[in-house]
Amino acid sequence: MNTTTTIKLQKYLAHAGVASRRQAEEYIAEGRVTVNGNTATLGERVDPEKDLITFDGHPVGTQETLQYFLVYKPPGIVSTTSDELGRPGVLSLLPKEVTQHIRLFPVGRLDRDSEGLLLLTNDGDLTYRLTHPKHHISKTYQVLIDREPTDKAIDHLESGVKLKEGMTAPLEVIMLEMEGTQQWLQLTIHEGRNRQVRRMLERVGYDTVRLVRIEMGPFSLEQLEGKPYKELSAETVAELMSEYDQQFSEDLS
Repeated sequence: MNTTTTIKLQKYLAHAGVASRRQAEEYIAEGRVTVNGNTATLGERVDPEKDLITFDGHPVGTQETLQYFLVYKPPGIVSTTSDELGRPGVLSLLPKEVTQHIRLFPVGRLDRDSEGLLLLTNDGDLTYRLTHPKHHISKTYQVLIDREPTDKAIDHLESGVKLKEGMTAPLEVIMLEMEGTQQWLQLTIHEGRNRQVRRMLERVGYDTVRLVRIEMGPFSLEQLEGKPYKELSAETVAELMSEYDQQFSEDLS
């Protein structure tokens, strides 16, 4: 096979939005991927223009163009593309003419009651970079809690909180304005545990009234410019990630 016109199967699956490369390798090893009717092998090369590739029996369409959409997820929307209970999912935040022609997946999750920034894309590699713990991607939230926190509670958050699965990494905490008797905080984490912010606040004795994600890595709500969604070009995403990676390297040095 001419390697100048072929691509490694796991890379193709990532580009097609099926999964990250690492996850795609696991799918191949599990026998869930076929090429021209034959069970695929790890490291196999394919020609997307000629070969029929399937995942779990469903054809994987060629996706030459990677697409990226920033969206504002309101409360009540689940951060999945489908829901067994019939609740509205994140794809409902985009026009049907967009979602019916391309498979998009949310990067990271916000629980149903939370709101704020989500990225929808078919770029498996970017999804992996933004969600895998080893990359320490920052996520910033503005959170309204039930009352003004004590200095001891803030110190506890900033030094790490013990949850059932172990200690969390320290939070970065900024006190914002009061809203009546309730307090707004801005919290930045570098992990992605399930409902982590709510659980950390509960652990130090506070209830979360409202939670809004405002930043995830190089992406922010400001980039939406007040719109419910916005498409980003691949060039813009590459520039944002490059700037973020450079800043991360400088912070470590």
